[in-house]
Amino acid sequence: PKYHTTDIVCGTCGTVWPIGSTRANLRVNICSNCHPFYTGEQRMIIDAEGQVDRFMKRLQVSQERQAAAARRRQNRTELPRKKSLLEEIYGEENAPAEQEEPASQE
Repeated sequence: PKYHTTDIVCGTCGTVWPIGSTRANLRVNICSNCHPFYTGEQRMIIDAEGQVDRFMKRLQVSQERQAAAARRRQNRTELPRKKSLLEEIYGEENAPAEQEEPASQE
């Protein structure tokens, strides 16, 4: 393989390091000069794919849906209880009591 003297270029801060490599051009997204772990700063990391933006959109939509569901629950009115067939036939007072299932014997 051919051995080149080439430069590594940071895409975030533009720092250039001359090194020897078998590849002609090397680029990195973030380096030790601008990475928050090495600098101690909590800056917003460059997000090339927009993952943070997509997450924030999903979070906002979720919160809006939860708020709308809470409003619907508050505005919902209770429907009157339907009478069972036995209550319709015999009336509420004269309806036979529902039989309980016998307990299983072990």
